[in-house]
Amino acid sequence: MASGGSPANCLEFLRQIGRLKHLKRTGWVMRNVSEPETVSGHMYRMAIMSFLFDAEDGVNRDHVIKMSLVHDMAESVVGDLTPHCGVSDGDKHQREVAAMEKFRSLVGQKAGPEMYNLFMEYEEQKTKEAKLVKDLDKFDMILQAFEYETDQTRAGTLEEFFKSTEGKFSHPKIKLWVEQLYKEREAKKTKDVNDVKQ
Repeated sequence: MASGGSPANCLEFLRQIGRLKHLKRTGWVMRNVSEPETVSGHMYRMAIMSFLFDAEDGVNRDHVIKMSLVHDMAESVVGDLTPHCGVSDGDKHQREVAAMEKFRSLVGQKAGPEMYNLFMEYEEQKTKEAKLVKDLDKFDMILQAFEYETDQTRAGTLEEFFKSTEGKFSHPKIKLWVEQLYKEREAKKTKDVNDVKQ
């Protein structure tokens, strides 16, 4: 196969990945959020967040950007599985690895192994870049939760997403972001209470 994959295989890959533009994130669907974000929207903001890091933060920024764009790709095949979906972590991992192996075979000898290796690096959580992408994944989730609470007049109703990430962030910069987000969320709650009293 050519290093870039055949045109037919590339189109098959792109059509499959295109499903992420329409795959709504399961956690928000289960909480009856109005117009929940898609998986690709989530990965896009993570990639943009990655631009805010560089060598001074102890990571390879380009590597982090690429991993952010790849880490949930397999969901275009297996779906957005959460702990509430009745699928074990081991089974979920096996399904996602199989999806990434399929992608690797479709897109050729350069892009295919690179995407597969980025996915596996994220899953193994052994590098600074993988740990940062995991932090970005969790941070984007609570930022999105706060946005839904604020924009859809449902203050405090997505508390479980914040609870699930408490004490689980490791990168110093993201810890500062989390601290700021909590301040803004608390200020919003206080304002809402005062508005009700008036």
